[in-house]
Amino acid sequence: MTDRLYLYDTTLRDGQQTQGVQFSAAEKVEIARMLDALGVDYIEGGWPGANPTDSDFFASAPKTRARLAAFGMTKRAGRSAANDDVLAAVLNAGTGAVCLVGKTHDFHVHAALGITLDENRENIAASLAHLVAQDREAIFDAEHFFDGWKANRDYALACLIAARDAGARWIVLCDTNGGTLPHEIEAITTEVIAAGIPGARLGIHTHDDTGNAVAGSLAAIRAGARQVQGTLNGLGERCGNANLTTLIATLALKPEFAPLVPQIRPDALKTLLKTSRRLDEILNRAPAPNAPYVGASAFAHKAGLHASAIVKNPATYEHVAPDTVGNARVIPMSNQAGQSNLRARLQEAGLEIAENADLAAILSDVKAREDQGYAYDVAQASFELLARRHLGQLPRFFDVERYRVIVERRRNARGEQISVSEAVVTVRLHGQRVMSVSESHGETDSDDRGPVNALWRALGKDLGAYQASIDDMWLVDFRVRITQGGTEAVTRVTIDSEDGQGNRWSTVGVSANIVDASFEALHDAIVWKLIRDGATA
Repeated sequence: MTDRLYLYDTTLRDGQQTQGVQFSAAEKVEIARMLDALGVDYIEGGWPGANPTDSDFFASAPKTRARLAAFGMTKRAGRSAANDDVLAAVLNAGTGAVCLVGKTHDFHVHAALGITLDENRENIAASLAHLVAQDREAIFDAEHFFDGWKANRDYALACLIAARDAGARWIVLCDTNGGTLPHEIEAITTEVIAAGIPGARLGIHTHDDTGNAVAGSLAAIRAGARQVQGTLNGLGERCGNANLTTLIATLALKPEFAPLVPQIRPDALKTLLKTSRRLDEILNRAPAPNAPYVGASAFAHKAGLHASAIVKNPATYEHVAPDTVGNARVIPMSNQAGQSNLRARLQEAGLEIAENADLAAILSDVKAREDQGYAYDVAQASFELLARRHLGQLPRFFDVERYRVIVERRRNARGEQISVSEAVVTVRLHGQRVMSVSESHGETDSDDRGPVNALWRALGKDLGAYQASIDDMWLVDFRVRITQGGTEAVTRVTIDSEDGQGNRWSTVGVSANIVDASFEALHDAIVWKLIRDGATA
């Protein structure tokens, strides 16, 4: 296919500019391999010479099907491209493709660079010609292009023509400040192509400052651009870059765009959720529940009317099938639930429903407990356990007899104040009493390993035949909310857990005591995991 769209990922460079994000070289290697498996065409690894991590990555870069690109800037004024040490460091990374950023907005040429417009245009042309002479695929990121086009169309276009004539394979229109709207991007991209920059050599790079980065990218593609840049999970400076996770799914699943991306295979698309979640794990971030395609709520149907229709035909409220991106449908329970939600949810959980089952009692219990502060729409595993209890299908793997947590403030060997939590949990397991003790040490005053961590480690420490299942799970998020104020405050704790098979589930606990609420959610998490693994009570 000659008319094909090329996917350019800049997670490892532009994504690393996200506040609070700093990848190690090893993490960059892992992410590059994930991107390669998804089917992207280019992986921008970073700016060689700008920092030790990026240099280390290029020194040990993995072998990928995707083309690895190094990033840098056009040569500085007053020296030749061959004698610019910053540009030399980028070339020395040895990548087949090199992306250089240059100014195309006259305001920035004067205010940021302090040089003439002609000098800037010459820097662009000389730098890209130097790349081509070194047998590299030359990519030009036209920084602030859309703002530059609006301010001085002739000059912005002259910069693109300089890059084209110097032999640039790709000329990428950048909405650097993220303020250009999709209809403007489509119109301007169309005009650029009409002015002599072929769409087959044109790319788009958007930021999400108006929440339109994905829409702006699609608008440019509709206009004829054939490279699109973005980052996994929309990482990036300020509000982030175009979310490549969303773009990949949209491009592959929507008929208008699907013929342009034959490189995105259905089996690779099914790993999209896993890839997105793995990046969040590396960043120690909770996944965004409302993220398109891969969010936990992306295919959640809470309203009874929706759930009833979904059972009859999922297409009634789903624009794509959840399994195409590795996700799953969720019909949550809440105080808005009806019989349709309940039956669908129980069937989804694989529960047997007898003809005389008192489903009304389950609904009544859910609504009563939500009045107390529980939230089952975000804690599906706890709801399933509640329903099993009503249906007589809840195994008793072990009974918790007692638990205790002691928090002590002490000084460590360096004389620093730290917190040490000790938890003791006693359970009755197959007729035997088992007591487990665990400590959780905060290495510094800001360390958050406290009583809940100690409880988790003690509860999951010695469960006999069930231990293999417990060792395969971990806690990925812990959220606390006070549902009532004043002296009658009630605490709701929601815990997200995950296992080595990629299963993710949420549990909830409610109490006036945060430790009790946390323990309830921890206990539910373990019991649900044992049921899912087919453990025998």
